[in-house]
Amino acid sequence: MFPAGLAWPKVRVLQVLWALLAVLLASRRLWALKDFQECTWHVVLNEFHVVGEDGVEDRFFEQEPMDTVGKVFQTLVDSPVDPNEEYLGFPYYLKINYLCDQKLSQDLVRMGHLTGLKPLVLVTFQSPVNFYRWKIEQLQIQMEAAPFRSKVSEECIAEEVCSMSWYTPMPIKNGSVVMHVDISSNGLGTFIQDKGFHVNINGFLKRDHDDSIVYTVGEELYNLSPEHFVGISSRPLWYTVDQAPVLILGGIPNEKYVLMTDTSFKDHSLVELSIDSCWVGSVYCPHSGFTATIYDTIATESTLFIRQNQLVYYFTGTYTTLHESNRGSDSWVRVLASECIKKLCPAHFHANGSEYVMALTVGKNEGFIHFGTITDGQVSFEMLPKQWSVCQQIAVYTCNIIWSEYIAGEHTLLLLVETGYGGSSKLYQVVNYNRVTDEMDVVYKVPEFVPEARGLEFLMILGTETYTNTPMVPKGISFNPYNNLIFIWGNFLLQSSDKENFIYLADFPKEQTIKYIARSFLGNMAIVTETEEIWYLVEGTYRVYQLFPSRGWDVHMSLQLMQQSSLYASNETMVTLFYEDNKLYQLVYLMYKHEGRLVKRPMPVEKLLMYQQYTNHYDLERKGNYSTLSFTNFCPFSVMRLRNLPRPQRYTRQERYRARPPSILERSGFHTKNSLAIYQGLVYYLLWLHSKYDKPYADPVHDPTWRWWRNNKQDKDYFFFLASNWRSAGGVYIDMDSYEKIYNLEPEYELPERIFLDKGTEYSFTIFLSAQGRSFRAQAELGSAFQLQTQVDVGVVLANPGCIEALVKQEVLINRNSVLFLITLKDKKLCYDQGISGHHLMKTSMMVNVVGSSGLCFQETHLEPHMQGNLMVPVLIGCPPGKRLAFDITYTLEYSRRQNKHYFDCVHVDPEMPCFLFRDIFYPFFLIQDLVTGDSGSFQGSYVLLVVGGGPTLESIRDYSNDEIYRFNSPQDKTNSLIWTTRTTRTTKDSAYHIMSYESPGIEWLCLENSPCYDNVPRGIFSPEFFFKVLVSNRGVDTSTYCNYQLTFLVHIHGLPLSSKRALFIFMVSTSVFVGLVIFYIIFCLLWPLMVKGCTMLRWKINDIIASDSYYYCASISGISSMSSLRHSRQGSIVSSRVEEDGAEPREAMEGQLMTLASHLPPPPATITPPLQGPS
Repeated sequence: MFPAGLAWPKVRVLQVLWALLAVLLASRRLWALKDFQECTWHVVLNEFHVVGEDGVEDRFFEQEPMDTVGKVFQTLVDSPVDPNEEYLGFPYYLKINYLCDQKLSQDLVRMGHLTGLKPLVLVTFQSPVNFYRWKIEQLQIQMEAAPFRSKVSEECIAEEVCSMSWYTPMPIKNGSVVMHVDISSNGLGTFIQDKGFHVNINGFLKRDHDDSIVYTVGEELYNLSPEHFVGISSRPLWYTVDQAPVLILGGIPNEKYVLMTDTSFKDHSLVELSIDSCWVGSVYCPHSGFTATIYDTIATESTLFIRQNQLVYYFTGTYTTLHESNRGSDSWVRVLASECIKKLCPAHFHANGSEYVMALTVGKNEGFIHFGTITDGQVSFEMLPKQWSVCQQIAVYTCNIIWSEYIAGEHTLLLLVETGYGGSSKLYQVVNYNRVTDEMDVVYKVPEFVPEARGLEFLMILGTETYTNTPMVPKGISFNPYNNLIFIWGNFLLQSSDKENFIYLADFPKEQTIKYIARSFLGNMAIVTETEEIWYLVEGTYRVYQLFPSRGWDVHMSLQLMQQSSLYASNETMVTLFYEDNKLYQLVYLMYKHEGRLVKRPMPVEKLLMYQQYTNHYDLERKGNYSTLSFTNFCPFSVMRLRNLPRPQRYTRQERYRARPPSILERSGFHTKNSLAIYQGLVYYLLWLHSKYDKPYADPVHDPTWRWWRNNKQDKDYFFFLASNWRSAGGVYIDMDSYEKIYNLEPEYELPERIFLDKGTEYSFTIFLSAQGRSFRAQAELGSAFQLQTQVDVGVVLANPGCIEALVKQEVLINRNSVLFLITLKDKKLCYDQGISGHHLMKTSMMVNVVGSSGLCFQETHLEPHMQGNLMVPVLIGCPPGKRLAFDITYTLEYSRRQNKHYFDCVHVDPEMPCFLFRDIFYPFFLIQDLVTGDSGSFQGSYVLLVVGGGPTLESIRDYSNDEIYRFNSPQDKTNSLIWTTRTTRTTKDSAYHIMSYESPGIEWLCLENSPCYDNVPRGIFSPEFFFKVLVSNRGVDTSTYCNYQLTFLVHIHGLPLSSKRALFIFMVSTSVFVGLVIFYIIFCLLWPLMVKGCTMLRWKINDIIASDSYYYCASISGISSMSSLRHSRQGSIVSSRVEEDGAEPREAMEGQLMTLASHLPPPPATITPPLQGPS
């Protein structure tokens, strides 16, 4: 950073006091280090095939699940898992170690393992931007790391282990590209402070043809030259808050270089962008010279924007987890090619499933703004206002739009407009433009000169103030959607909460000009001036503190150089200043011994304010021969604690799963690659069950893991017996209780990150304050006893008091010199209609301030001080995420069987979709299931039920049109098209549909003549079936909640009746066929003997003809003698045949004919020998 610009008085006494203060603070720090060793977690990313190798760190860009664990699961034959299920794995593992004194010591790691240390990993998935495609949820998974022996050289002679690490899977979830990882200890072994960091997917990387990883946006450089950073002014870091996985920062002079990071600058890359570097000039584009510098950079969820000269480019990353198809760019895309763009302005928050960016123009379209929308990586721009320019609508000849701020909740643009009259003076106005109505109005006119504060911290701008001769020159606008605070900044700082009444913050000097501001949007704001000064402000207060240069910074810098910190140097340059997780960070380029490096370090706001307070307020008291140094504490309290906090999940909507590694059946306790692969597959399947749980039919047990173990729970003891005797398949034991969903998280003695409030919901907590000294006094009131009065007061500030209210109850504990404040926050049921779970929530906030504590109260810890006295909680009003409506099939079947006295399922039973009989009354029941807390109860509100689709088979189901939906469901229908009816008389306001509830008398199926289920042709011999697609919604008919519950499910109906014509036709055809069959049977029985006789005679005639032909043929060959013998043999056979057939008359007639025929044959020749006689 640049050296301090102010010259402090160098008095010897003051120098001695500063040195004494530094020694005191350093000794306190050294005392803390003695009790708590400086150990920190060290985490890297490893691909599956490099597990166990040291010195390997991979980049996170692979997003598809990998089939690397399926073969391992096929070996688990005697385990709770089903080998026939598909188990996949994630591409990466988290490799965990810890460093002590910035060094990795395997001795300490082994010691931690042997003393029971186990890292606990909590992965938090950020909700997606496009909630129309992905479900809005706050999802976490907690895993326990598994110890694994590293691959070592042959020099290792240890019996068990020389080098080891811990590993956990790095899970990926569809719709989330930003993940926050928190590492903590299980409380055993070495004390290691918890650590959190980002592990984001970098969609701007790819694998090259030689298997190396390269950037798709340009070429990565590996040399950070000092001329690119030293002496260069800092620049703002712009991105969509909590949604951008990759950050980009430009501003390197005369080069197409940018800094890119996917770890929030924990590490970084210098990339030369592959853009054409041309500059298009024309008569309407002011020519300001050519430069290769990348000026404005904005990062969104999947797209990067840059401005070079007057050209704008964007590049969409490859994110298959976000988009259905690969929408990644092959090269930088230039947009607004015919426009002259002078500045890009960010929209810090997404809304309505999209992100936004604004481009300000000069030249021919000056007075217009190009509003960009990014949805699923697709970028589109529109020019606003739609008809007349801003200049024309505010009735000025020329104007210049300096800044644009988008307020998504109101669909409005706040424009900072500069107007000039004759070139003598410039006026600045704040213009409000509504995108929906295309209306524009001037909401505020900035004063022409800086007001005269006269020693005040702030001044209300009423128009009656006295002003200095310094002109007000605004540079930008900033809006916080949570507390509705608007800041206009330039060489001044104006603050407002309603866009109309502004307060001038006089602590900021008018001689300085603000270059940019960094906001946490959680109550803190940092200011960077043109001379690289850093100022700090707690939003909602009026005191602005100078952090750098300051006396506090000098003390802090002296301590860091004395401790030889690697994050500080005597020669340093600030690159940017930004907030991450409500903590202020600097990106600084350090020069040490002609070597430069880029580091990210926290900006110690609390320390600087504390040091500054100590150096400005101290007392020297003479006691005898020596002096004592004492410091004045201006904090009104000594202790501040939060108590009686409710369980957080109901309000934070945080879903959390727990997954432990399978127990390894090895005496050393170290895992193998196969056991780590099993751990991968189990975590993957657990998240897969979570994603598939959102189905319309409710399970008997409200838990996503119930289906996983429902068939094996009864065998739990058997699996444990196998593991106890070292007989489990695969060498691992899978404990079913180790993979579960947690519903009972305990509060952590701090306010949650955010609060969701449904209709009429309350959130209460207690603040315990111990006062400094004697802060109580008794005051007598007329007609009453003495009342205790305290100087410790708490104020609650609500951003939208018309929507929420706060009740504060004070209780004085005089024996403990303390005060309790019970604070209750409640929704007023006024400012929200109804919405889908997690969609279109209203942003607001509650700020709790202890009076007189801003910037003066700090809580000392063994690591660093924390500011106290100011609390801010974002509040989101609407239908909270994680609530859903489900069809209670279990109770519906039970109640229907009880009411109808029977239940008949389909012939082909489907356990996932039971059938209902057409003639039975259908009694549907529904559940309100809370996926976060595990609550599941009957829905007792009102709802509208509509049949919106259907078909005789699952494949033929179609959606009905709006006109068909009305005809099939409305009691007002006159076209004889109703599908169902009910005896419920309550209807909607327009009497279009029935309003039902859990007390409704049920549904009677009609399927009238013009309905799609009328006259359904049966398939086969069974009765007709039909699948109804049913929509249930409580929108507009249920006032008990903000949630617009919408459920679409299928109802399988069988036993549908036929139409009268088709039934008569089938009856006639069936009767005719039956009668015909009876008549045919009677005729058949009567004619059967005659038919048998005729067939027999016909057969003998045929045989006779065949026999006669045979005789003539034999006579021509053998002669008369053989025919004579043939005749005798035939006679014998005929006689025997006759006896066997009980003297049948036809055979006798046949024999007589044969005898007659034989008598007419000629005698055989004499030369013919008689046939041989066989033995009798």
